[in-house]
Amino acid sequence: MRSTLLKKPSFWRSQNIRICLCLLATAALAEQPPPPAAPPPTNNGQPTANNALPILQVFQFPADKIPRVDGDPSDWAIVPDSYTVTLAQMHDDEHKHAAPDPKDLDIHVKVGWVKGLNRLYFLYEAYDNYWDFADPGLHNDTFEIVVDGDRSGGPLIPRFRNMMDTTTEADAEFSMHGVQAQNYHIFTPSEGKDWTMAWGCQPWDKELPYANHAQNYSFRPGQSGKYVLEFYITPFDYAGCEGPQRAVESLLTENKLIGLAWAVIDYDGAKDGKNNGFWNLSPEHTMYGQANYLREFRLMPLEPQFRKPIDAKWSFKVLDMDRRLVAFEDLSDGTVTSWKWDFGDNSTSTDRHPIHQYKAAGTYVVVLNIEGPGGKSRLSKVWYVNLR
Repeated sequence: MRSTLLKKPSFWRSQNIRICLCLLATAALAEQPPPPAAPPPTNNGQPTANNALPILQVFQFPADKIPRVDGDPSDWAIVPDSYTVTLAQMHDDEHKHAAPDPKDLDIHVKVGWVKGLNRLYFLYEAYDNYWDFADPGLHNDTFEIVVDGDRSGGPLIPRFRNMMDTTTEADAEFSMHGVQAQNYHIFTPSEGKDWTMAWGCQPWDKELPYANHAQNYSFRPGQSGKYVLEFYITPFDYAGCEGPQRAVESLLTENKLIGLAWAVIDYDGAKDGKNNGFWNLSPEHTMYGQANYLREFRLMPLEPQFRKPIDAKWSFKVLDMDRRLVAFEDLSDGTVTSWKWDFGDNSTSTDRHPIHQYKAAGTYVVVLNIEGPGGKSRLSKVWYVNLR
């Protein structure tokens, strides 16, 4: 009994100590400030695009006015000034300059496209008080462009790859670098060197027929002067290291939004090799490797002065060759109020998008006649529809 009575107080004392410690801990926690709120969700851990900036425009060249890539900017005189992007719309994101100084560097860029061609045309006009291009390596005044034709976003260089823990940088180089968005380091001017470094493992995308360029200048290294560069590039949804055999061009269509941005790296002959400014159209420096940070550009329709008031256009698709079932699609420009199709087999339709079944095999002359406030228009295609 004695030993039992002696143990009981010891037991209760230890329990009381534990209770007191818990109460003290609870009080201490109550006095602490609440934990910070969790950051807002991101796009699967990836940076999200800055949609607050205005959408920039890509001029549509008429099919009969495609610019020649010859270094002569006169073809671009039809492009309104509203399409021009200047250095005033860019910023030095290394904070070496508070504002652009046109006596030091002045930039004017226009971008164009042509319906039916998956190409982006560029006119780059620049004045620099010191052109730095004597070095045969990467040190060169540079116009760096990044394009994401389908706005899929995401990293495009190994440094920003998603699978850091399972993918080596070398593996990423040959699997994702430049595949879904492309980066071009364009040397301005390119003298005694390739015109651009297509950053990635697919240098084929900077050659004909996927790209072309021409430049015009008269200054020497270290001098000032004006530089003119005309070029086009082809954006790709997929551009693999294996070559163009499996490449998928980005489909460029009217009013489509694409991801696009550029930077101008200005060297002024500093002995330490550092640049005199990194002028960026994107609000984020790392746009060069993360397509989420590119600007939005819209592929614009033709300007009014280049449009016909009414213009018949159409296409077709064979739905079932065995049944000779064909779907026709009206693609006419202008306001259309009536359609008349002649299918070339003594059958007609007034539907806008008719489906027609031919009774016999053959090649047919199909005609579409349209009318509207702008007048009349006709388009016939000879032996365009071929059925067996």
